[in-house]
Amino acid sequence: MSDELVPDPSQMRASDADREKVAQVLQQAHGEGRLDLHELDERLGAVYAARTYGELAPLTSDLGMGLPAANLPSPVRQHLPASRIGSGGITGPSTSIAFWSGVDRRGEWVVPANHTVVAIMGGVELDLSKARFESAETTINVFAFWGGVEIYVPEDVTVRVDGAGIMGAFDDTTHKTPTVPGGPVVRITGVAIMAGVDVRRPKRKKIKGSKNPELEG
Repeated sequence: MSDELVPDPSQMRASDADREKVAQVLQQAHGEGRLDLHELDERLGAVYAARTYGELAPLTSDLGMGLPAANLPSPVRQHLPASRIGSGGITGPSTSIAFWSGVDRRGEWVVPANHTVVAIMGGVELDLSKARFESAETTINVFAFWGGVEIYVPEDVTVRVDGAGIMGAFDDTTHKTPTVPGGPVVRITGVAIMAGVDVRRPKRKKIKGSKNPELEG
């Protein structure tokens, strides 16, 4: 997948643990007589108000005992919405068919401009969270009969759902979270007969000790 480097690590967000490390350095400096009590209080206030590494670094730069360079982040890769467009590999299959069976398509795959999903007394799951798209606009045609289809669409992909349900339904909950502009567009259409088609944001798992969930791999 095409990635882009974040140019300035100093602008990355600092964590609570990062702020605590800087606070410990300042407290050590006070104990060694490098800072008086007023300066310590002043700098500690700045530490806990800091949001980025760039705001933390100057607080210890004149003490001769700054944080090791290893504590600053290296440039990291992030996936930008526009980088999802363009194959950059072999285009994935044009169909996902489940007849009395199941199909689970996820991971780093290239979605063709038109993809057909058929679920007859079976289930299909399409996870687009790590996918790339052959075209800026993709159409997923669904035919579901006594079956179920789940499609997971991340925030940097615009989704449009206009399928029809006959004793069934197309249920889209992606509108509950904002969409990041500039990414590919996916239109989900088709027919669900006594079946359900659910369009959701990607599944998330809770990381132990973290307040923020992460996408499942």
